[in-house]
Amino acid sequence: MATCDDVRENVKKYYGNRLESSCDLQTSAASCSLSCRPVPKSVTEALSLVHPEVTKRFFGCGLPFPAKLEGCRVLDLGSGSGRDCFAFSKLVGPSGYVTGLDMTEELIAVSRQYIEYHQQKFGYKEPNVTFVQGYMEKLSEAGVQSNSMDILLSNCVICLCPDKRAVLQEAFNVLKEGGELYYSDMYASKVIPDHMKDDIVLWGEGMGGSLFWQDLISLAQSVGFSTPHLVTATHIVVHNSELKEKAGDIRYASGTYRLFKMPKNPVMSKAKVTYQGTVAEFPDQLDFDSCHSFKKDVPVEVDEEMAAILQSSRFSSDFKVEILDKADSSSESSTQYCHLNPFLLADKLGSSVRQCSKTGK
Repeated sequence: MATCDDVRENVKKYYGNRLESSCDLQTSAASCSLSCRPVPKSVTEALSLVHPEVTKRFFGCGLPFPAKLEGCRVLDLGSGSGRDCFAFSKLVGPSGYVTGLDMTEELIAVSRQYIEYHQQKFGYKEPNVTFVQGYMEKLSEAGVQSNSMDILLSNCVICLCPDKRAVLQEAFNVLKEGGELYYSDMYASKVIPDHMKDDIVLWGEGMGGSLFWQDLISLAQSVGFSTPHLVTATHIVVHNSELKEKAGDIRYASGTYRLFKMPKNPVMSKAKVTYQGTVAEFPDQLDFDSCHSFKKDVPVEVDEEMAAILQSSRFSSDFKVEILDKADSSSESSTQYCHLNPFLLADKLGSSVRQCSKTGK
């Protein structure tokens, strides 16, 4: 197995030098996951305002744009050319702030060239976005302080990192209590064998470093996060016949999950929650994930963890919460997590992307 430093250097070369645009990738991983519901108008408008040269060098695999971003401090892990960061810059508004972190010097340089362009495009007096070079596994070394961020986002780059536990632990550390990690990434249908992890191209395409989706659940919980919530998913198509042969019977999917940093001593009790219709662009219904949709003024019973999330996160003012005295006697088991399987959700949505959607080619 290659060392972590070797893997990082290979990824830097793969994305910094070898790829000129997202259409150079050999899978459909550069295509956005299809959302369960229509993408909010504010998101599509923000993306449309991003400079074409920035969009051209975008390599993400999903659309990680959660609701209620205005005024938030956001950190984008693996920001690449900066496409998502500049869109977030528009969505958080002048009172929010966005930091993009990437380990690739060439992509950081591209991002910084367009800060002033987007500042003027959005009509801001001061720029509200910055880009820093650093590693997801070492956020403190990059100058990101503990308990300083409201939201962490990432778009198909954690699969390129050799130490995913360190990434999630660092993400947990820099989030404020009640904050969330909302991200898209590539996932495998089974554990990736070691020989595939040593293949530079497989790793660069995300195929060698994809996490077996079930392992995400235990990994997230082990560092302190809530159980992951699956938002949307898409099957990933491998175009290159040679890579397809190397993958064998392993299938890939893009999955968007949200993980919350729970309070240290949360009140864990089932609750009846009522959405008040107060989140911008969602006056009638708030789709929280693929399993939870909250209609305005309609009480819904939720489990202990969801109740704690709604009470401790930025959505706390958007829900009326009535604590119930019901104890949960059910035992935890892997069979409970089938609703978190990105392959099943992709089947349900019928989503399999075959084109390079970032450039429209």
